[in-house]
Amino acid sequence: MSNLTRRQLLRAGSAMGCLAAAGLVPRPLMAQDAQPAGDAAPATAAPAAPQQTPFSFDALAAEMQQAAKGDPVPPATSSADFLSKLTYDSYRLIRFDPAKARFADIENTRFELQAFHLGWLFKEPVQLFTVEADQSRPMEFNTDDFIYEREARQIVPEHAALPGVAGFRLHSPINRPDIMDELIAFQGASYFRALGRGSAYGLSARGLAVNTGLSVAEEFPRFTRFWIETPQPGANTITVYAAMNSQSLTGAYRFVITPGEATVMDVTARLFIRADIQQLGVAPLTSMFLYGPRNRSDFDDYRPKVHDSDGLAIEQADGDKIWRPLQNPGKLASSYFSEVAPKSFGLYQRDRDFDHYQDASAHYERRPSVRVTPKGDWGKGMVRLVEIPSNLEVNDNIVAFWVPEAPAKAGDALEFAYRLEWGDLPPDPADTRAHIEETRAGEGGVSGVENTKGTRKFVIDFKDGEISRLPGSAADKIKPVTHASKGKIVTQTLSKVEQDGVWRLVLDVSADGDAPVELSAHLSGFGRSLSETWLYQWNKS
Repeated sequence: MSNLTRRQLLRAGSAMGCLAAAGLVPRPLMAQDAQPAGDAAPATAAPAAPQQTPFSFDALAAEMQQAAKGDPVPPATSSADFLSKLTYDSYRLIRFDPAKARFADIENTRFELQAFHLGWLFKEPVQLFTVEADQSRPMEFNTDDFIYEREARQIVPEHAALPGVAGFRLHSPINRPDIMDELIAFQGASYFRALGRGSAYGLSARGLAVNTGLSVAEEFPRFTRFWIETPQPGANTITVYAAMNSQSLTGAYRFVITPGEATVMDVTARLFIRADIQQLGVAPLTSMFLYGPRNRSDFDDYRPKVHDSDGLAIEQADGDKIWRPLQNPGKLASSYFSEVAPKSFGLYQRDRDFDHYQDASAHYERRPSVRVTPKGDWGKGMVRLVEIPSNLEVNDNIVAFWVPEAPAKAGDALEFAYRLEWGDLPPDPADTRAHIEETRAGEGGVSGVENTKGTRKFVIDFKDGEISRLPGSAADKIKPVTHASKGKIVTQTLSKVEQDGVWRLVLDVSADGDAPVELSAHLSGFGRSLSETWLYQWNKS
């Protein structure tokens, strides 16, 4: 945890009000009695092995369903005095000892586990268990499992049992066969994030979002216990189970994790509703968009772009694709995309060119995209996108999730299954439709002359697909299909930029009033759609 980021700490702080299952009480430290010289030491019993109990996902779900019938369990914090003394400065000097990694003693293992220490903002213990042959066993930790640097060594006693941990991370050789790279981390409320090959940590996922971006207080469900199946030698898949607790619900989760070029997580969530919920957010993703070509003038920064994700992508049930560029709005903004059984949705980082970011430390060009692919029929609902004003890149100001049409009512038992893919996730080269490469914006009108105030120019670049093989002289064979709600498209032009091979659509837009203008555009020709659909929300004020 020596490289703890401020954004991780912000997430931890947001989770402080979450409800949690009660934690274990730390065992007292017992010194061995001294033996008189020359006397034979009496035989001592070996430490008792942690008790095994039967475990299955169905049994966990049944337990959580029963728990939902009772009152919420208030969160428990550790009674260990030394944990309460850890401040921000001392906490960041603590890291797990790699030599103590769990599962490292398994021959030919492809997974190791390291834990996050309790303390500072992470006060609520999380319990870990291993599962083998349908039997679970507590995974116990003490201060010998961690490395304490400088003043942290003066605060934390040696050999002290810990009442739990703040979370954990799994390591796997995703980049080199001889190095166990960090693969996925669970820490803070129900947050987790993963990496594909060559990725650097960026956006996060959550187990669930409850009343996000509404007038009522948001609720942060929390994973209180995890069960990790002991990995088989050489296996490239590991399974993690989690118990969720919150004021309005409980839940049982299963994550089947397979690392690779894109790391795949097959998720099953069984939810048990304790109280009516105004808005249930399924498969939520949380990211950051500070600035890009549309709002760079608001930031005096040498870097051309700063964002973890640059767009929301939705593949509809009929195969049509939507691309909604992200923005950092002047005020809280929400967009709703009504869908029936969508094929997928996700937050993407499409731009992979270092020159477009110029950040040799953060490496935004390596931040992963995440695609959510529902399993089964999710029925009617909507993908909701929430964009929050921010002036700092440490703030996660973008949230996207699925909202089922039917509200979650007390007594409901719900199940959602879906796949998460983490990695570069480039556009499909076999797709005959062009994808949106970039969206730029600026003052409307013609360059070099004084223009009427109040219009905004949007420049949309379409790349690849069938149209990439057409010369610029074929522009009359491609029709831009555009629409503005609560606004007007004053002018539009389409041309090919020969230097880049993209087709560029330029729109000048005016607003009817102060309400947000909803814009859409795609390219059509030869009796079919030739591109994905560009959507955007322009707030004039």
